[in-house]
Amino acid sequence: MNQVAVGTPIPDIELHLTGDRTAKLSDFRGKTLVLYFYPKANTPGCTQEGLDFKAAIHMFRRHATVILGASRDSLKSQENFKAKQEFPFDLIADPDEKLCRIFDVIKLKNMYGKQVRGIERSTFVIDAEGILRFEWRKVKVKEHVEQVLTAVKTLTA
Repeated sequence: MNQVAVGTPIPDIELHLTGDRTAKLSDFRGKTLVLYFYPKANTPGCTQEGLDFKAAIHMFRRHATVILGASRDSLKSQENFKAKQEFPFDLIADPDEKLCRIFDVIKLKNMYGKQVRGIERSTFVIDAEGILRFEWRKVKVKEHVEQVLTAVKTLTA
């Protein structure tokens, strides 16, 4: 499957969401979609990023925007993470890395002196027509949600 690029339509892949539901990316047409990828549920940076999106959810909703978080974690891990942090948005379980490959977020990373494959923290904004409009890679959690919200506002102004 081809990787996405800013200005191009995203493929219509099926997603496995918390609540043991499935959806396709096309199900979110008509709204702006923020899709953020994080390395691992229940780790400090990933928890903070999710909490930052949670804190700003009302602002995103005001701009007809849906937020989805994704990682390679199992559905059970995603369910536990969502429940523990009381996230008001769904998380995507992508253990087979299909969605990760489309958005090219699997990278070699150094961890304790060893190279490991893992998710590079990344965020994508997809407009109401299903076109990728913004991307951030190698995301630093601090102030990232504000950057995403600013970008979303330009699409819905």
